[in-house]
Amino acid sequence: MKKEQRHEIEFYEELGNWDFSDIECEEEKLTDWDFYETIRENSDSGSLALDLGTGAGEKLLESYPEVGMVIGTDLSGAMIKTAKENKKKFPGKRVKFVQMDNLEMTFPAETFDIVSARHTIIDAKQIYDVLVPNGSLVIQGIDKEDCWEIKELFGRGQGFKDKMAISEKDYQDLVEVGFSKIERFEIFENEYYKTREDLLALLLKTPILDDFSEENPTGWNHRKTIENDLFEEYVRRYQTDRGILLKRRLYGIVAKK
Repeated sequence: MKKEQRHEIEFYEELGNWDFSDIECEEEKLTDWDFYETIRENSDSGSLALDLGTGAGEKLLESYPEVGMVIGTDLSGAMIKTAKENKKKFPGKRVKFVQMDNLEMTFPAETFDIVSARHTIIDAKQIYDVLVPNGSLVIQGIDKEDCWEIKELFGRGQGFKDKMAISEKDYQDLVEVGFSKIERFEIFENEYYKTREDLLALLLKTPILDDFSEENPTGWNHRKTIENDLFEEYVRRYQTDRGILLKRRLYGIVAKK
């Protein structure tokens, strides 16, 4: 297991609470690229799909297009346990949850028609190997400048010190292993948190303000403490009539084998 993956599992295992349903937030999409619609466009009712970094499965269960079968994997055993519980609310969904490391996959070669990866670390070569010829890969990731305003104020955050944007690294890796027809998209969204407590809950449940770097994972340090003076300054600066603004900067990639 690579160090960045070990740090990731430590974060989520320690957290022990992945339920975001209690956080009140209004989303405003500024670009029209949609992860699950893109999966739909690259699959059909008979496709065998692999969803990497599926977490507790809420997004997969609620939004994944109807395919022949989707296997959702996550490094965290606690996440997969929660996902299996969540599946009980969707008895008709053709999905199976499996604990697995994205960087040490054990699926046979040329198994999946489509692989999807949302906000998770990937290994381009392993994904290439498990896709059938002409199979599709759909990625949505968090880029370096995501939540930049709050990371800049705190002087730290996920990818804050990285020299290369994660989207660029993913793109280069996909080219190197042989993917063709690679398209990359910038995704801009605004999130408005109803109260300061809602925003604080998000920061405590995610690694947005953690010293986690894709280039230097040994420097990772999960902090559950959010400095109150800096937090209140951010709330003061970004309070709007719609709520407290958090600017999201994501990226999408679609590639063909």
